[in-house]
Amino acid sequence: MTKRELPKLFDGNESVTNCNQLKLCASDGKSYKTDVADTEQLFRIIQSIPSPKAEPIKQWIAHVAAECIDQLQDPELSIQQAMIDYKRLGYSNNWINQRL
Repeated sequence: MTKRELPKLFDGNESVTNCNQLKLCASDGKSYKTDVADTEQLFRIIQSIPSPKAEPIKQWIAHVAAECIDQLQDPELSIQQAMIDYKRLGYSNNWINQRL
């Protein structure tokens, strides 16, 4: 997908086509201006891809968004998720309980 095709996908919405450019180092060692996008813009681009190959990513995004909304509605879920994350990172139960 080219930068010129983006406005067609979003009916001319400039929030997606208004990408910034950063100078990034290429494999040849030179710096070139490269289009970059923030997280929201990337999600909008992914959501607009009509390919069936994009469906798993779209479903994952929807699942994560639903979890975040659930955690906003019930703070206990956020605490439970933090405990799971800390355990996954190898922290002891004692360490986790002192901080939560």
